[in-house]
Amino acid sequence: MMAVDKNGQERKPARNLDNKALDRKANRRGAARLAAVQALYQMDIGGAGLNDIFAEFESHWLGNEVEGDTYLPAEAAFFRDVVAGVVRDQARLDPLIDEALSKGWPLKRIDAILRAVLRAGSYELEHRKDVPGRVVVSEYVDVAHAFVEADETGMVNAVLDQIARQFRSDEFAR
Repeated sequence: MMAVDKNGQERKPARNLDNKALDRKANRRGAARLAAVQALYQMDIGGAGLNDIFAEFESHWLGNEVEGDTYLPAEAAFFRDVVAGVVRDQARLDPLIDEALSKGWPLKRIDAILRAVLRAGSYELEHRKDVPGRVVVSEYVDVAHAFVEADETGMVNAVLDQIARQFRSDEFAR
């Protein structure tokens, strides 16, 4: 079976078993990030609760077809960690994001989908040390590409880069 990138293009399979396993894990985490951003957006807009979101996404979205779109299988534990972590830490994350945004553009003025991207990326930068900081920034820029124009993804990159330098200064000093 061929792997598919975020644009639906087929990719060549990895050359050895170790690379295949890593690639599969990365794709599952990428799918979990996308689902987490969608779930956080839905919670922000619709006011859905955490348990309802987990139930809905795990039974209807992750690895299933929804409205004609097939969603890749996602790492459910990673999805749950990011969503629950953002909900738990949002009161602390939002001021950090506000500080990293340009003056005059507080987080509350940013589109809900971008708020979800920035919150999820910030959470992962602080708490998921098992993932390199540059990978986290790149992955959330890719997630943002699914929803917004290039200039807005540039803002996501700039904000998450600033936050990464706070949480992962040792990684970004090199």
